[in-house]
Amino acid sequence: MPDHWSGFSYLVTNLARFIRPDEVTFSGVNSTPPMLACLLAKRAYDFDFVYLNVAGGVQPAPSTIPISSSDPVLSEGSTAIFANEDFYDLCTRGGMDLCFLGAAQVDGRGRTNVSVIGDWHNPKVRLPGGGGGAVMLPTAQRAVTWRTEHSTRTLVETLDFVTAAGGLAGVVTPVAVFVKREERLALQSWHPDASLDEVRQRTGFDFVATGAATTPRPSVDEVAALQALDPDGQFERDAHIALR
Repeated sequence: MPDHWSGFSYLVTNLARFIRPDEVTFSGVNSTPPMLACLLAKRAYDFDFVYLNVAGGVQPAPSTIPISSSDPVLSEGSTAIFANEDFYDLCTRGGMDLCFLGAAQVDGRGRTNVSVIGDWHNPKVRLPGGGGGAVMLPTAQRAVTWRTEHSTRTLVETLDFVTAAGGLAGVVTPVAVFVKREERLALQSWHPDASLDEVRQRTGFDFVATGAATTPRPSVDEVAALQALDPDGQFERDAHIALR
């Protein structure tokens, strides 16, 4: 077991730790970290859960680990194949326990922006838009997002645009894990190589840190699972995630 976490391994492992036994869990498009988190959980944890992915896979057994979270290999060995409308339908009927959904910005109320940076009518950046997230964030039982950069431009007091709001249960970054408590994001833990002061300085919204502490280090099984999924370190290199 390594003496410290990399930003990449911290991110993937802590996403996996949101998965619970027997739940229906979904990872979407452009979502490599949660794809790896779901596959890690299948290997590392001694409980079962239903893994759905945007490639259509239902409980897949992929022969290889693809770079893209939309690769058809993620449907190999599936017990069924889902189309996108099936995921949305399942979610709106209350049957989706956990969705991993991306975001460009997250505010302290757990709302997300994947629409624009800057003014809507004259944006600095036009982002992909709500897509499934606008439907799934408010209708899933729980949703978790992540950012590969922990900074005041990504974790903000005021969103440039509110794309989705509702069921956000947690946020994972390379240096911290937040969970929703009483309608606000609260700090659950931080990277052992960081500190509470550093997390506060790098976060644009105020948060409660009562009971927060350094994140428990990875288990032997978590380390082995991630090494098996990324034996050459290609995912980690491509992610370009640094603690600072």
